Parts: sequence; structure tokens; C-alpha cells
Amino acid sequence: MPVFRTLSILFTLTALVLPGLAGAQGFMAVEQPAGAARHACLNRTEQRAAVASHKAVPLAAAIKSLRERGHRAEVVRAELCNRGERLVYVLTLLARNGKVTRATVDAANGEPINGH
Repeated sequence: MPVFRTLSILFTLTALVLPGLAGAQGFMAVEQPAGAARHACLNRTEQRAAVASHKAVPLAAAIKSLRERGHRAEVVRAELCNRGERLVYVLTLLARNGKVTRATVDAANGEPINGH
């Protein structure tokens, strides 16, 4: 029983001390790789702005493009992301047999990338 009490005290102290240290200069700082910002996915507001400014086709058009190429799987997740200098939709698909796959679609024109 004393071990559990000691661990409980240790966890409590850690929870109280670490948040203060996290703000200290240089502690727990994580540097992003140079290309990290270029591969970030957009939030909802950024997605709407990209579609409104015609930098990206609507998601429905990207999905339609996949359907026209024989993909019948259900889209369970869709993200609009920066990949280098272009926007792409990264779609997670669930087939009827339970297999999960990913498809990448060029958001500028709705065309699948890499034969997807």
C-alpha cells in the first residue's frame, strides 16, 4: 500500500509542477521540421476559404471523381491538406469487406493522384 500512496503523491506533484515548467524558456520545446507547415491539414474555416477562392474543388466533386474511377467504398474521413505547393484531399475509405484504404485527390482539379 505505501507504494501506491507514493505513486499517487508523485503523480500529483508532477501534475502541479510540469505545467509551470512547460512555460519556462526552452523546456519541452518541440521544434517543427522545416516541411511540417507545408504538410499541415486545413481547419474548417480554411477549407471553406480554399473552396470559395477556387483553390480547391468542393469535397463532393473529389468524391465523385473517385466514384467515376470505380471506387465504391464509403468515405469515412476527409481532410484537405497542403502537400508541398498544392492542396490535396486525403480520403479514408471503408470498403464493404471492411478494408480501410486511403485515396489522395488533387484538390485543384479533383483528379486522383497516383492512380487512386
